[in-house]
Amino acid sequence: MTIWNLGSINADMIYDVPHLPGAGETLSANRLDRFLGGKGANMSVAGARAGARVAHIGAIGPDGRWARDRLTEYGVDTRWIAEVSDPTGHAIIAVDAEGENNIILFQGANHAITSDQLGQALSSADQGDLIVTQNETNLQVEAAKLGREMGLTVCYAAAPFQADAVRAVLPYLDFLILNEVEAEQLRQATGQGLSELGIEHVIVTLGSKGARYHHKGTTSDFLAYKVQAVDTTGAGDTFTGYVLAGMDRGMPMEQAILQANRAAALMVTRHGTADVIPDLKEVREARFD
Repeated sequence: MTIWNLGSINADMIYDVPHLPGAGETLSANRLDRFLGGKGANMSVAGARAGARVAHIGAIGPDGRWARDRLTEYGVDTRWIAEVSDPTGHAIIAVDAEGENNIILFQGANHAITSDQLGQALSSADQGDLIVTQNETNLQVEAAKLGREMGLTVCYAAAPFQADAVRAVLPYLDFLILNEVEAEQLRQATGQGLSELGIEHVIVTLGSKGARYHHKGTTSDFLAYKVQAVDTTGAGDTFTGYVLAGMDRGMPMEQAILQANRAAALMVTRHGTADVIPDLKEVREARFD
């Protein structure tokens, strides 16, 4: 089986700062690192490192060939990543001493994906494959609708949260993942609770508290592993990629979530994004107090 990811590809410029800057504040950074990132790229790398076959549908600019090469190096099928005239997307990320962050995104080439490109990629998909989208590219609704028509399992990470974008894809979803804040934003936008949306699988990530799984009227909580976090950037994407890989491999959802929790716990102990996502061997061998 294959996970088809209509996803963003960014250069993540990560600044280590003593605290998150306030409005009007000029702040000196202690360090700067550049990593492969974007919610889409992070999820593709996580899925591949969790043992799934992942095909990424996206776009880069002429300045982003290194990002495509790195995705290939990490085991992602990059045949459907187009090179366009727009600059590659990027993110400016500030990370404080407690591992909390704030992020500024520039969409760039991530919004230059064409319908023809999407259709050509999914023409190679098989019934039962997964397709996942986020809110950092264009064509989410088209991808979700096409995925439903083709018999794919349609998955969606509702971030960054945009009420209109989320409402538009809801009718086509089999799987929805979002964080606590986004879940409340969705309730306000739709007037419905998660159990009323008619989506079979819904996961709410709760940060250091773990995750909550909603399935056919039942709710299950999964506690996070206690670790010393140094950088929370990409932890949610790592969790999502591992859950999707578990689904693709036929794991029970509870088992997929437990494994994803382990991956996310390892991820927050590392500085960086896609380049430092743990592989399956590391996740299985990790020991937590």
